[in-house]
Amino acid sequence: MSLFKAHYNLEKHSVGFVIAIILAASVGGLVEIAPLFSIDETVETLPDMRVYTPLELAGRNIYIREGCYACHSQMIRTLRDEVERYGPYSLAAESQYDHPMLWGSKRTGPDLARLGGRYSDDWHVAHLINPRDVVPTSIMPAYPWLAANTLEVADLGAHLAALRRLGVPYTDEMIANAPRDALAQTRPDSDGATGLVARYGEATTLRPFAGGDRLTEMDALVAYLQVLGQLSRVPYAAMEAAP
Repeated sequence: MSLFKAHYNLEKHSVGFVIAIILAASVGGLVEIAPLFSIDETVETLPDMRVYTPLELAGRNIYIREGCYACHSQMIRTLRDEVERYGPYSLAAESQYDHPMLWGSKRTGPDLARLGGRYSDDWHVAHLINPRDVVPTSIMPAYPWLAANTLEVADLGAHLAALRRLGVPYTDEMIANAPRDALAQTRPDSDGATGLVARYGEATTLRPFAGGDRLTEMDALVAYLQVLGQLSRVPYAAMEAAP
């Protein structure tokens, strides 16, 4: 009862009660903020980490727009069953260019952090048009309009410029060529494909993702899904080297 009496007496002194609340909140804030001062020492760097191409970034925007993050996380924990099911656990540095990050914990559908390369482009297109065609038990909604919607690319340069202000190392050349590079990624035999690879690296995937004659939102989303977990090979190398 003495504890309740002390609390009752504290409530009668509003100023003291406010000070106690501020002190308690300050302790919690300090615990959360203090580690940020040493973040450069605690977060690893990935020497081969690359940025999203304009087409992949456009696909990421569509992924967010359609609410895919509400059912799919992109963060594999260090638990054994997760690693065995999804692949190497996620590293913080893999999300350094993600604004916003899409880690999450909601898994109505499977985690997608290592989805890239697991299925063909045709599989993804069929899955997005009608999930039940490839996964009969799926409860995922269909997104057939993505194949019909022409991808808007005019604002991609401005988007890259905004991300550069947040620390993503896009160059002036990348920003200036963003609309052309988005189209070039689906046209491997075009003149623009050479410039795209020169700007984004040899690991850049060049192919018509949705297989159509024009650039669609389906192309962009499939390009994004196919690059998930493929921006760096470090996590895979670390797993292969483990005893």
